[in-house]
Amino acid sequence: MDMMLGPEAETNMADVNEKAIKMEEEEEPLDEKKPTNPKDEAAEQKKREILEACKARDFAALRALAASPGGFLTDTIRQQAWPLLLGIPPLNPDTKPEQEEEEDNSWKFLPRHKDEDQVQLDVNRAFVYYPNDQNDTQLSHSKTLLSTLITRTLRHHPYLSYFQGYHDICQVLLLTLPPPLQPAALAHLSLLRIRDFMLPNLLPAISQLRLLPDILRSSDPTLWRHLSSTEPFFALSGTLTMYAHDITTLGEITRLFDILLSRDPVFSLYLFAAIVRSRREELLDIPEEEPEMLHSVLSKLPQPLDIEGLISCAVELERRYPPEGLRSWKGEISRWSVLKTGRGEGVYNQGLEEGREAFERQVRELEWRERVKRVRGVVRRNRGVVRGVGVAVLVGVLGVLLRRYGSYYHQPGYGFYGEKGGMLEYVMGLVGRWWVR
Repeated sequence: MDMMLGPEAETNMADVNEKAIKMEEEEEPLDEKKPTNPKDEAAEQKKREILEACKARDFAALRALAASPGGFLTDTIRQQAWPLLLGIPPLNPDTKPEQEEEEDNSWKFLPRHKDEDQVQLDVNRAFVYYPNDQNDTQLSHSKTLLSTLITRTLRHHPYLSYFQGYHDICQVLLLTLPPPLQPAALAHLSLLRIRDFMLPNLLPAISQLRLLPDILRSSDPTLWRHLSSTEPFFALSGTLTMYAHDITTLGEITRLFDILLSRDPVFSLYLFAAIVRSRREELLDIPEEEPEMLHSVLSKLPQPLDIEGLISCAVELERRYPPEGLRSWKGEISRWSVLKTGRGEGVYNQGLEEGREAFERQVRELEWRERVKRVRGVVRRNRGVVRGVGVAVLVGVLGVLLRRYGSYYHQPGYGFYGEKGGMLEYVMGLVGRWWVR
C-alpha cells in the first residue's frame, strides 16, 4: 500500500487539484456576471425613447432627444425621425412597384428647369469628402442619383430657384434616407425649411444674416462691438447649405441635421452665433481695424468642431434670446419668411401648398420692394418737382389709402416698410401691404 503512495502518485493528485482550482477560478458564478456597459444601456434606452416618440408623433420629445448628445444616434433611426420632422406622410405599403416606378419617371416628361445646367456642374463636383469607399463606377452612379433627385424636385416645382450648395444638402438626404422617401423629403425641405434661399434673389437670405449681429449684441456685447465693422456675410455658406458645404464627414453632418430638422429654421443662425462665440478669444486677438482678417477667420468653421458643445450653446442662446426680441426680426424678416412661418410645432404639419403660397407672397413682396426702390430713386432725382406739386397729390393719395387700407398697417408681421416714419415710407408701406395680399 505504501508503494502506491509514492512521488508519482502525489504529483498526479497535485495536477488534478491544480486543474480543479484553475477551472473554478475561470468559471464565473451565475449571480456574479460582469455588468453590461452603461454606455450601451443608455444608448439602447435612448433608441427606444426616439422610436416611441416617433410612433406617438411627440415632437417635443424629438426636439429634446435631438439636442441631447448623439442626436438620433444611427441612420436607421434617422429614417424614422427625419421624415416625421419634415412632415412627410408615411409610405403606403400597398403601393405596387410598377406604380412607384411610374411615379418616379413622370418628372422626365416635365419641362426642363432653367437651372439644370448649373445643377449638373455642381453634381460633377459632388461626393468629394464622403463616402470615400466608392470606386469610379459607384461614384458615377451616385452622381446620377443625385442629379435625378435634384432635377426631379426642380421640375415638379419649377418656380424654385436653384442655388449653389443646394446639392450639398441633397447629398446628405441621398446618403441617409431610403430612395422612396428622398423626393418627398427634399420637396418639403425646400419649400418649408430653406424656401428663403430658393427665391429669385438672395435678399431674404441676407436679411436672415442680419439676425446674427443681434444675437451677438444681446449675448456678448464686447464681442459684438469687436466684430461690428464686419458684415455677417461670413455666415452665408454655413446657413445657406445647412452647414453641409463646410462639414467634411458624414457622421458630423447627419448629427447636425438631427438638430436642424428638429428645431425651427431660425436655429441655424443661433448655431452660427454659437460658433462665433466659441472662437471668442481668437477673434478678440485680431484687431478690429482688420475686418478682412476677421471675415477670413469667421468664414471657416473651427477644427476640430465640437458639435455637441455648439448645439448645447445654441439651444441656450435661443432660449435666452428668442428671435422675437431681436432688433432685425420685425424690420428685416418678411412675415412670409420660413423663419416666421416655421415657428413652433406647426412647421411639422405644413404642406407643400402652404409653402408655395408663402413663396408666391414673398416673391410679390420682393417685387414691391424693387418698385419702392425705383420710386425713391425718382423722388431723389426730382426733389424740386416733388416739393412744388407732389405734396398735394401725396396727401390726397394718403387720405384715400387711410380710408381703404389703413387697418392693414396695424396687422402683425407687416413691419417691412415705413420704419423710418416719413410720409413716403408710410404711403408706400400701406400700398405695399395691399400689393402682397
